[in-house]
Amino acid sequence: MAAINHRGEVETGDSGHYSGWADLTHECLLNILNRLTLEDRWLSTMLVCKSWLHASKDPSLHSVFDLESSFKSRPSESSRWWTPEFERKVDNMLRSVVDWSDGDLAEIRVRHCSDRSLSLVAQRCPNLEVLSIKSCPNVTDESMKKLASGCPKLKELDISYCYEISHESLLVLGRKCTNITVLKRNLMNWLDPSEHIGIVPTSYLNACPQDGDSEAAAIGNFMPQILHLELRFSKLSARGLALISQGCKNLEYLDLSGCMNVTSRDIANATSSLTSLKNVKKPNFYIPRSGFHAERYGHWRLYDDRFQTDAFRI
Repeated sequence: MAAINHRGEVETGDSGHYSGWADLTHECLLNILNRLTLEDRWLSTMLVCKSWLHASKDPSLHSVFDLESSFKSRPSESSRWWTPEFERKVDNMLRSVVDWSDGDLAEIRVRHCSDRSLSLVAQRCPNLEVLSIKSCPNVTDESMKKLASGCPKLKELDISYCYEISHESLLVLGRKCTNITVLKRNLMNWLDPSEHIGIVPTSYLNACPQDGDSEAAAIGNFMPQILHLELRFSKLSARGLALISQGCKNLEYLDLSGCMNVTSRDIANATSSLTSLKNVKKPNFYIPRSGFHAERYGHWRLYDDRFQTDAFRI
């Protein structure tokens, strides 16, 4: 069986002959590297030899930077992801990719980055179309406003669980990034945060944004082109929902799971004029599993008439 040794050569176990893969043309190496996963390139091929490292930095390999698949592949969220050390590693990876992409980076899907790397994205990635930065406690309005100016081609934006981003960012993004059709602004389950306790810092859980209607107003007034909108566990009210429906006439998908401040009637009234709407996920009525939760949240049974949807358990 063939194997690559430390010199970038392929050794065949039967004959003992070596083939110098380090001497492959740059084009051949790119063809090979383009077939590998991001993880394989970062953990293996970059470490083989100088020619492989050089090829791994080619801009053609860095139009997409997707770490989300790696996060999803883990069985559960880790408290380690919420440490400054982990954030620095993600920032360093993203900054490297931005440098190597030579302005051609079009898609970024990461978690736990910060203003440090996103400010560079805003400066160097004018062709960015997709930005997904879930669970970034140190991404603020400062870098988002820079992104709005530097990345006008944005089409898809996911700022879920980023609690330092406010409605001000949505307002600026709506004004300057008029191609955004997909917006995901989901919050953590603040009704029952037990699934996050011990993983997400308590101070961050307690910082859950309260200005749901201000965000809804920014979306409704400045993002009329939105087709897909996710606002899970948002604290918007019937007023905010009405503003979205009045401004985003082309909505096709709306996720309001966990939005306990709007009723089924509110949703029906607000969405009655949205002729393109194909899918609405309504707030779910919470049914606690344990006796502790039943005692703590027993008063939620009063909302049974409000949430006429399928129950969910956490």
